Amino acid sequence: MANFSLERTVPLPLPEAWRRLTEWPRHAEVVPLTRIRVTTPAPTHEGTRFVARSGLGPLSFDDPMEVTVWQPPSDDTPGLCRLEKRGRVMRGWAEIEVRPGPGGRARVVWREELRVRFVPGVLDGVLERTARFVFGRAVNRLLRRA
Repeated sequence: MANFSLERTVPLPLPEAWRRLTEWPRHAEVVPLTRIRVTTPAPTHEGTRFVARSGLGPLSFDDPMEVTVWQPPSDDTPGLCRLEKRGRVMRGWAEIEVRPGPGGRARVVWREELRVRFVPGVLDGVLERTARFVFGRAVNRLLRRA
């Protein structure tokens, strides 16, 4: 199991940082070899479900997720989204928090607990470092792109 947290401060209003991080199909633009399919009607709300399909050909797997907390921010009130990962390969949860930061900027905190089937506990450190790198890069790219 990997537990990690990422923090970023960006020159964006809270609602814009939130939008960039919670438009689920955009994640496929920044995570290699991944496609996203939202399986419930828009807009996102508690109960929204989507599937990230990652990999190439027969080495692909589905990562189904459900939004279990959906509290969008306002201009000065923090927002929180919690996703539950419910796949056969990927399990765990992720939380995306967007709150006021210094100088009118947005402070983003991404917390995640990730369990990957077939990965033995002895590799938890490698899993954590890899996940931190991949998700950190994705968060950076999502926050930079309009």
